[in-house]
Amino acid sequence: MILTRKAILDAVATGRITISPFDPARLSANAYDWSLYGELWKCPPTLDAAVPTSYTQMLFGPEGVTLEPGVLYLGRTHEFTASEVYAQRLNGCQDIGALGIWVHISAPLGHQGHAIAWTLEIRVVHPVRVYPGQTFGKITFHTVNGETVSYQDLGRKYRSTTGIDTSRLWEELNPCGS
Repeated sequence: MILTRKAILDAVATGRITISPFDPARLSANAYDWSLYGELWKCPPTLDAAVPTSYTQMLFGPEGVTLEPGVLYLGRTHEFTASEVYAQRLNGCQDIGALGIWVHISAPLGHQGHAIAWTLEIRVVHPVRVYPGQTFGKITFHTVNGETVSYQDLGRKYRSTTGIDTSRLWEELNPCGS
């Protein structure tokens, strides 16, 4: 089940959910409105799953930055979220979707125990200017059913991400790192 505004607020107050920075004005009926951080990584047009992804760092301030179609940008949420009690789900929002922006191509699930600033996989339909701190989507929190295990205890690759993270699939495809 999805948590309501009041349940999210209560969970933040009791430490069952961490959202940092937290602004109660960003709470909606069943979600928290997350914002875009002022850094993007522009990926090259050709990628190889067996090698680490290269990128060009793009820092931007209040003037924003124009995103171009046909480019994969990696960004991150301004907010860091965590919960040992609830699973999390990151989504875009109607405002961003109506501008032709996909904010999260895959992996919208934050498992119980995830403690992360979310990496975003951003694509656009046409050129569009974006700004740091602008609302970019919603995060929802969900109760879990059954025996629980913390994502932290599973030793997974992305369990504590504080910045932008590229694909780590190459670690599985090339475990020796060569």
